[in-house]
Amino acid sequence: MTKEEYRKNMDEVIYLVSCAVNGVTPDKERVKKINLPGLYQAADKHMITSIIAFALESAGIYDPAFTQAKGKAIRKVAAMDIDKALLFEKLEKEKIWYMPLKGTVIKDLYPSFGMRQMSDFDILFDSSYNNKIKEIMLDLGFTTEHFDEGNHDVYYKQPVSNFEMHTGLFSPKQQQEIYHYYQDVKSRLIKDDDNQYGYHFSNEDLYIYITAHEYKHFSSGGTGLRSVLDTYLFMKKYGDQLDYDYIAAETEKLGIREFEQSNRRLAVNLFGGKKLTDEDQKMLEYIISSGTYGTLVNSVQNRLNKYGNGKTAKAKYIIHRLFIPMEDIKVHYPFFYKHKILLPVLFFYRIGKSLTKGKIKTKTELKYLWKKNEDERSKNYK
Repeated sequence: MTKEEYRKNMDEVIYLVSCAVNGVTPDKERVKKINLPGLYQAADKHMITSIIAFALESAGIYDPAFTQAKGKAIRKVAAMDIDKALLFEKLEKEKIWYMPLKGTVIKDLYPSFGMRQMSDFDILFDSSYNNKIKEIMLDLGFTTEHFDEGNHDVYYKQPVSNFEMHTGLFSPKQQQEIYHYYQDVKSRLIKDDDNQYGYHFSNEDLYIYITAHEYKHFSSGGTGLRSVLDTYLFMKKYGDQLDYDYIAAETEKLGIREFEQSNRRLAVNLFGGKKLTDEDQKMLEYIISSGTYGTLVNSVQNRLNKYGNGKTAKAKYIIHRLFIPMEDIKVHYPFFYKHKILLPVLFFYRIGKSLTKGKIKTKTELKYLWKKNEDERSKNYK
């Protein structure tokens, strides 16, 4: 698919998603002209094929690929909801406080069950019980994918249940204002009414957290259209009830006030059928190019931007990539962090990994840096 074809398909994706979340039946004549394989490819990049299946079906279109995606999304959420209920029952019994996060909460704002596709469920819990949590997850039939390697442990249960159990909301490698803001997150939580150990955010704090999490992706490799849709549905449900003075003050502390305002405006304008501003359009193009989890090219460029411009920026970037700071080692390589005498070995381990398992990413990264270098040479020559 060419860039032009992809962009055209994304216009149809936005149209159909808007119809689905606003209870509008898509124009049947317009839908008939859509290239469904191209539409699926574009929507899948943003993990929103299920919601488009709902829109197409409301117009009488039953495409096998979209119908299958919808069925898978419904089955996965149903299975994970069952596992979540079993997990919460165990946590209540063990007297461990907990709180569902991100899409685990946001999915319920969508008009129909299964509209929001889920890669995993995220649960925050009392970090002093991470070994007990591991025991509970294994008892529930999960296998341990990652444990004690950052701010969340990862568990998987056949056939589709992925759970990320969070000891914290952000890692030290993320923006420092955001990391420190959420270090004492328990003090910001509100006790649930219908259980003994469950907690939740206020609507304002939930929105701020969702926005901070989106900013983490946006400022790194990028974030996809699903995140903007989450913001729109949150605003559609709670927008008239929110304390915007509080949101402005808190996002200012986090260093994301401008992003929050731009992101909210884009979400409301894009899916609310309003005209996009030039700033909206620029932000949208970046998001469309990113996909659900961003791109390596965006990540490299955003890192370069932090170091300024020119050769100095590239030199700082390369040094940082070769000699990662200790806080990153603590998050990504806990074994070497605990056994600091082996840190020299880590350097060669990372080099070897980049040339084997990560060779495609390494090649893409180097290719982009070379292209930037060539572009700068061309400009200087002119």
